[in-house]
Amino acid sequence: MKKSLILILLVSLYLLSACKNEKTQPLEEFYKDAKIESVDKVIIQDGSTGASKTITQQEQIGEFLSLIKDIEFTPQESQEKREGWRYGIALFDGEKEIKFTLNEIDTTYYDSNPDIHPIVDIYYKQLDGVEE
Repeated sequence: MKKSLILILLVSLYLLSACKNEKTQPLEEFYKDAKIESVDKVIIQDGSTGASKTITQQEQIGEFLSLIKDIEFTPQESQEKREGWRYGIALFDGEKEIKFTLNEIDTTYYDSNPDIHPIVDIYYKQLDGVEE
């Protein structure tokens, strides 16, 4: 009896530790956790057209990151698979990169506060340059 209780307890602890422990955190924490220290390139892709714009000028990168880095991301209760996305963003530090959409980071769905969509939408539309 005692052995099976201990076994059940150990299996339960193992299963709990295997679950993701997602928490509310600012966007900057996600890319810092991915070892992105100094962003040298940003690609923003429009999910409705497939077009993308690349930012490599440090001034523009700094401006964009200052707009989005403090946005809080809270895991959504429902993690059911979804189709489509509005914008995808890739941040690069040399060869290292992190890719995410406005509501999904590393296979977890999030709500953002404030809503990140209008911020990225306005920034993307005002970017100069040829879409790729």
